[in-house]
Amino acid sequence: MQIIQSIQNRIYEIRGERVMLDKDLAALYETDTRSLKQAVNRNIKRFPPDFMFQLTREEWESIKYQVDMLESNNSLRTQIASSKRGGIRYMPYVFTEQGVAMLSSVVNSEKAINMNIAIMRAFVEIRKVLLPQNDLKEQLRLVKDKIGEHDAQLNQIYDALENILDEKAAQRKWEDRDRIGFAR
Repeated sequence: MQIIQSIQNRIYEIRGERVMLDKDLAALYETDTRSLKQAVNRNIKRFPPDFMFQLTREEWESIKYQVDMLESNNSLRTQIASSKRGGIRYMPYVFTEQGVAMLSSVVNSEKAINMNIAIMRAFVEIRKVLLPQNDLKEQLRLVKDKIGEHDAQLNQIYDALENILDEKAAQRKWEDRDRIGFAR
């Protein structure tokens, strides 16, 4: 279960998709990022844009802090490697859940297959957590819509009351007006 938690920490939300970085996948498969990218490039037809895409600099900057925090919590060895590494030369690639599933057919090792199963389970766990939240969001939206309907109805009632009060005020003014002409 700890491995699934570790994997879940490496899943980021970018462009409305839950994705994993190429370097995180390479680490989980116990290979280097370069080899993973080569395997993908040899089978590029299997990875359409909804399976894999390259981050923009802005996207990378938005998750860089999370990535650095995860690496600093990982181990001392990773910290040393991160400090020596400096900046990155190319923007990383990220893989959606479907892209990770496709990786299992490209990176064919025992470790990759086992990790792929664990990664799929992590995505499923995240979906289980998010499903009730989506249901709650839908319920809140319905309540908001109902309140909006009630607001509109209350505004109509207030307008009607104002019209009635305006008519009564106009009638009182008419009755209380100074009479002109002959008095009886």
